[in-house]
Amino acid sequence: RDKILLTAHDLFYRDGIRATGIDPLIREAGVTKVTFYRHFPSKHELILAFLRYRHERWMNWFTDALKRHGATQVGGLGPLIPALAEWFTKPEFRGCAFINSVAELGEFKDVVAISRRHKADMCKVLAELLPRSRTRPVPADELTVAVAIAVDGAIFKAQLESTKKARLKTLEGLALILDALQSS
Repeated sequence: RDKILLTAHDLFYRDGIRATGIDPLIREAGVTKVTFYRHFPSKHELILAFLRYRHERWMNWFTDALKRHGATQVGGLGPLIPALAEWFTKPEFRGCAFINSVAELGEFKDVVAISRRHKADMCKVLAELLPRSRTRPVPADELTVAVAIAVDGAIFKAQLESTKKARLKTLEGLALILDALQSS
C-alpha cells in the first residue's frame, strides 16, 4: 500500500492526476494489478489517499520549515518567505497539489473538501504567526485569508516560471504584500 501511495504521490504531483494512468503507476510501483486493486479499489480512492498523504506531508514540511527560519507564535510573517524559497527551489516543485487537483478534478466534492481542509489548515498556521494588534483596521481572520491568497498567488506564479531564479523573484512581490499587510 505504501509503495503504491508513494509512487502515486510522485507521479500525480509531477505529471498530473488525469495524465497518470493506472497501468504505468502499477509498473512504476512494481506491484501487480491484484495488489493494486486490493489496496485501492479505484483510482478515485487512490486520489483521495494521495491528497490526504500530501496534506500531512506538506503541512509537516511547512511547519518545520517555518520553525527552521525562526517562526514563533505571533512573531510575524518574516519566516514565510525563506520557507517558501526552500520549496520553490526544489527540482520536483510543481506548485500546490491541491490547487492543481481542484483544477483537474473540481467536479468531485470530496477532492474539493480535502483541498479546502488543506487551505484551512494552512490558514491556521499563518494565523499563529500574525502579530496581535489592537489598532489593525482589518480583522485578524480576514488578514489571514488575505495572506493565504497572496501565498497561493505566489505559489501559482512560481509554478509558471521555468527557472529557480524566476521562482524566487515571485517571492519579492509576496514580501511587499506581506509587509503592507502586517503594517496595516
